[in-house]
Amino acid sequence: MPQLEPFVLARTRHYDADYASADPCFTHAHVTALGPFLDLDALTHAALSEVGAIAATTEPFDFTLATVDTFPNGIVHLLPESPAPFAALTERLWHAFPQCPPYAGAFADVVPHLTLDALSDEVTEESTRTLVDSFVPARCRAERLDLAWYEPGRCRVLHSWRLGS
Repeated sequence: MPQLEPFVLARTRHYDADYASADPCFTHAHVTALGPFLDLDALTHAALSEVGAIAATTEPFDFTLATVDTFPNGIVHLLPESPAPFAALTERLWHAFPQCPPYAGAFADVVPHLTLDALSDEVTEESTRTLVDSFVPARCRAERLDLAWYEPGRCRVLHSWRLGS
């Protein structure tokens, strides 16, 4: 979501600058397909090939993020108008890597979303909505699947696959 990248990057820097990546391929404004994923030592050629095969058989798709919402844990986010393509990709990845349940199995329902902010004394859903209003609805095309690595001071993209054959 290029139009939301500056906002999400600024919020990342606000909360924990160690997770603001200098990698130009890293996208802070993203919809997670499956996380947490495998540890570095488990990223074998076979595992990467499996992800690549899933990406190759997932057609690129257009999507629109239009609704600002808040999860019970206070995470303010944008919801896609049609979550089905994201949900299908998550399901396929999880099926291939059953040891990696979405969000470590913490939530009964997996809701595709783009994280914007977190509620606090200064941040409300309405204040966030006002700040992103000029970018929403945000239209984009999902064309790639990135394997992003989150490590303080070393967030980066380890691998990227184009969607579709």
